[in-house]
Amino acid sequence: MVSLPPSLQKQVSVMSSNLNAKLDELQQRGDRQLETTVALCEIRTQLQELTKSVESCQSEVSEVKRDMVAIKHELDTVQQVKEEIEELREYVDRLEEHSHRRKLRLLEQGLTLFLSYAILAAVLGMLQFGYNTGVINAPEVNIENFMKDVYKDRYGEDISDDSVKKLYSVAVSIFAIGGMVGGFSGGTIANRFGRKGGLLLNNVLGIVGACLMGFTKLAESYEMLFFGRFIIGVNCGLNTSLVPMYISEIAPLNLRGGLGTVNQLAVTVGLLVSQVLGIEQILGTNEGWPVLLGLAICPAILQLLLLPVCPESPRYLLITKQWEEEARKALRRLRASNQVEEDIEEMRAEERAQQAESTISMTELICSPTLRAPLVIGVVMQLSQQLSGINAVFYYSTNLFTSSGLTDESAKFATIGIGAIMVCMTLVSIPLMDRTGRRTLHLYGLGGMFIFSIFITISFLIKEFFGYVQEMIDWMSYLSVVSTLSFVVFFAVGPGSIPWMITAELFSQGPRPAAMSIAVLVNWIANFLVGIGFPSMKTSLENYTFLPFSAFLAIFWIFTYKKVPETKNKTFEEILALFRHGNDRSSLRDSRLYGSMLNCVNALEGHIPPAESAALMVAEEKPHPDSFVFAAGSERSSVAPAQPERPPPPLPPPRFPNSGV
Repeated sequence: MVSLPPSLQKQVSVMSSNLNAKLDELQQRGDRQLETTVALCEIRTQLQELTKSVESCQSEVSEVKRDMVAIKHELDTVQQVKEEIEELREYVDRLEEHSHRRKLRLLEQGLTLFLSYAILAAVLGMLQFGYNTGVINAPEVNIENFMKDVYKDRYGEDISDDSVKKLYSVAVSIFAIGGMVGGFSGGTIANRFGRKGGLLLNNVLGIVGACLMGFTKLAESYEMLFFGRFIIGVNCGLNTSLVPMYISEIAPLNLRGGLGTVNQLAVTVGLLVSQVLGIEQILGTNEGWPVLLGLAICPAILQLLLLPVCPESPRYLLITKQWEEEARKALRRLRASNQVEEDIEEMRAEERAQQAESTISMTELICSPTLRAPLVIGVVMQLSQQLSGINAVFYYSTNLFTSSGLTDESAKFATIGIGAIMVCMTLVSIPLMDRTGRRTLHLYGLGGMFIFSIFITISFLIKEFFGYVQEMIDWMSYLSVVSTLSFVVFFAVGPGSIPWMITAELFSQGPRPAAMSIAVLVNWIANFLVGIGFPSMKTSLENYTFLPFSAFLAIFWIFTYKKVPETKNKTFEEILALFRHGNDRSSLRDSRLYGSMLNCVNALEGHIPPAESAALMVAEEKPHPDSFVFAAGSERSSVAPAQPERPPPPLPPPRFPNSGV
């Protein structure tokens, strides 16, 4: 029974007291009839007021009852939503288990014969890059003599040594300018013609550039040399964008790191071949150097012969072109198996994870808050490769060793030693890449390079102070060579290969081409700055030439330690989820669960109740998978359901659209 409000009780009490007082007064007076009539009127008036108050009270009681009914309804809704969330949690747990089993099956894939063939055909582009990076080093004197002769024939006077040095610097650095153009165009070419199609078209530039360089002496034009170096630079720039992209997209998950390192192996093999062919006993002569430069035509022709047999990137076919059957055919050839559903499912998951970012432009990539962090990491990793000082060693190693006290012939053989060590250490790093991890190897590489860059500087300083002692000259020449070779060893361990591969790993299919274009452009800009600026820096700083590189190496080591995540054995959508969590390496389980949910939410559209679907959509905004947000009436509430005390009953794994799983 509902009691009257206190205000109404007080009003009734007052009215009752007034009524009793009036009745007593009427009993005392004589004129009873008149006063009785007046009293009755007053009583009637007060009864009317009392009636209104009672009606108001009834209205308030009805409102209270309605509120109680609404509250009970909302409580029932809350309880229902809690039950649905518990069911949804069980479903998400099954999805995570299914995703984990799928990943284990992906990790069991091995290297097939046809996959090896496709990798070999693709990395010929990186061999082209390595060859043209190192080929200009050994015949430096021969090329300078050619420029002097051409200038004298044209103008009838000798050119100064400084001018010849500048012309040679142009021949070295214009290769990097072409690389900038090619690298920046890589994303557009990859999206328009495909990864394989872009590589095939790129070989036309390789053939043209090699022919221009090879006929330079015959045409007696060093401008042709410059133009040929520029064209071959465009070719190499496109290769540095397209080849890592293609390899990362066809490689199995558990081999992606090792196969990505094959990029750098091809670069080092190209460097070594150019250095060996550049010695005086082979092609490092006044007559042979045009042939040496013109041999760049060989990788281009070889790739034109081998690559057409290879399939297009399955990820490009499925995600970009939506040609699922063609992607299946490509995967069956690459995996040498008809069981390719796990790969298709992973690609579908990646497609759903980046659906909002498909066909993303460079401007959108730069402005995207989610993608800004991986873009910065990719750019800094490319800078860590080029501003480490390694290209100073590649371009000017012969001159560097000569200034350390070696003879010209010994300096050229020491340069060949650099190439041989690069090849050996890159081979060593292939199995380590998927065992130790990208981040760890990169830290080791940067740290070792920092230490030995200091030793290179020390060897220069000691040579200056004790240059008059022949024993000290011999000893310091030895220290300089050992320090330089050790510097190259640590470069091959980490910074040589990891930046090319990790940029492709950090991005999903949509933004990957744009990200590769920006990263490769930055790489080539830094390459150009080192190539054009190192001679002047060497003249200005003399024995302290490598100190700026030491400072950069320290900065890059700190950045890698603080910001770069480990991408070993992670799928593309897991890496994307990791950045959405703010790149917190300690929350690995959360990122995996988040990745599993992200993979499957869109796949479940139309297969789960609307309430579960809504809860999933809201859960994506939360940093922890155990926190869900729902709406009850007009109020927002949060519920963190407790962990189930026992595992959910076994249920069949969810079926994904278009996957057959």
